[in-house]
Amino acid sequence: MVSPTDAIDRPGADQAPLDRSPLRSLLRGGLRRDALLGFVGACLITFGGFGSGALRERDPLLESMHLSWLRYGHGQVLSAIALWAGVLIMITAWVRLGRSTMAGRVALRDLRWILAMWIVPLLISVPVFSRDAYSYLAQGALLRDGFNPYKVGPVVNPGPLLENVSTIWTTTTAPYGPVFIMVARLVTTITGNHVVAGVLLLRLAMLPGLALAVWAIPRLARRLGGSPAVAVWLAVLNPLVLIHLIGGVHNEMLMVGLLTAGIAAVLERKHVLGIAIVTVAVAVKATAGVALPFLVWMWMVHRREDAEVAGEPQPNWLRSFVKTAGASIAIFVVVFGAASLAAGVGLGWVNALAGSNKIINWLTLPTILGHVVTWFSPLGLMSVLPVTRLICEIAFAVIFVVLVVRFRHTTRQAMIGIVLAMTAVVTLSPAALPWYYSWPLAMVAGLALSPRVLATLVGLSTWLMVIFQPDGSIGMYQWGHVILTTAAAVLAAVSLRREDPLHLRALWPPRTAAEVDAAAGSDTDTPADVDR
Repeated sequence: MVSPTDAIDRPGADQAPLDRSPLRSLLRGGLRRDALLGFVGACLITFGGFGSGALRERDPLLESMHLSWLRYGHGQVLSAIALWAGVLIMITAWVRLGRSTMAGRVALRDLRWILAMWIVPLLISVPVFSRDAYSYLAQGALLRDGFNPYKVGPVVNPGPLLENVSTIWTTTTAPYGPVFIMVARLVTTITGNHVVAGVLLLRLAMLPGLALAVWAIPRLARRLGGSPAVAVWLAVLNPLVLIHLIGGVHNEMLMVGLLTAGIAAVLERKHVLGIAIVTVAVAVKATAGVALPFLVWMWMVHRREDAEVAGEPQPNWLRSFVKTAGASIAIFVVVFGAASLAAGVGLGWVNALAGSNKIINWLTLPTILGHVVTWFSPLGLMSVLPVTRLICEIAFAVIFVVLVVRFRHTTRQAMIGIVLAMTAVVTLSPAALPWYYSWPLAMVAGLALSPRVLATLVGLSTWLMVIFQPDGSIGMYQWGHVILTTAAAVLAAVSLRREDPLHLRALWPPRTAAEVDAAAGSDTDTPADVDR
């Protein structure tokens, strides 16, 4: 997957011409066009979401604004066109920005400004491509109102929040950790049963996760040999992340931010802090726990390196393992226990993890195998799925043990182990949703990736971004939608390495000489470090 000769982390790849004003630096040449293009796309997504997103059953706010016509008939069609146009425009801007970033013409500070531009419109959007935000609010209200969300579903607490929860989840207990449940409770305590205010505040509560990812992912790249700017472009500005995790309001944003920050802390030898942060990530969503064994290996590698630097004998492996693993377990127990006690709801959420079995789509191997078996046998899918899911769960357990044993000798190996373990979790779990793939994406971004691998990840991200419908329904069983999605993904992947693959340049006005020079990075100012 990665080779030093193909890697794009060559000298100067993260440098950009110095400009006294970050905003002026952003709004010049080709970079200006890409930044504004993505901003326009985000605005269209927000506008289109009012009529075709994951809408409330009743929306007095739109009625008071005289915009309820967007939800029906021609208004809904117009909204859908605007939203899909926004998605495609944003993907186009992201791919164009990726070419410039890979060429070393974009600095981290530019990417941070662009990130701010692109997410501002999404902050006021209705939830798009998912209705999970309504479930989050209903689960938070359960804890607020004295119920245990790990024992009962939202159905026991009627009200405006329950009205908007997808029927399949009204009787399902919360599968999230105590930290996230407390976040949801805090949001509903502040906003009451006001759905719009609750969604907006819940989305704001996800922003610390985004900030942590922006802080941590460049640090991972520096420690692991990748390009900080490319890593942020791939794992943060990715429309799969921004539209699904911010626009769709998913707690993956908190989990990924905490997880990357914890790993970065461990790589910087702040082991206790790093494991504590990752434990908080587990208390948001359990998936983060697969990284913990590999953090133990990182800590042990640092112990060996410290002994070498000090000229001391290498520590006994078994003794070092017992000491390091014991300390890690103690940190986990203390932090996780404190979170559970603060929430006051125990560990019932672990049993609720099986609730995802209600999801059936083609995004995981068990479901794919189940469909294949039904094609060649008289068996029904519901009788086959339990078997294929059990087989894949056993396969994951075996693969995980092999990964933990195999990838333990260096910090880079341990990070690759986390990437592969996260990928195995998503592909072999009973069910998955498109935004689940943001987990391994954030982990792999810090490695030195060849242009071919980056193009593949762009194609996969694009496919996952557009395979669902804006209202949260699954588009994977509509062949027309699948074909168009696949075409968009292939085009995005090709476009990363080849500008204008459809030869549409004639439709764009010619650029001035000054714009060409700026896009080529040919100005003579002193290069600036990417952290400016």
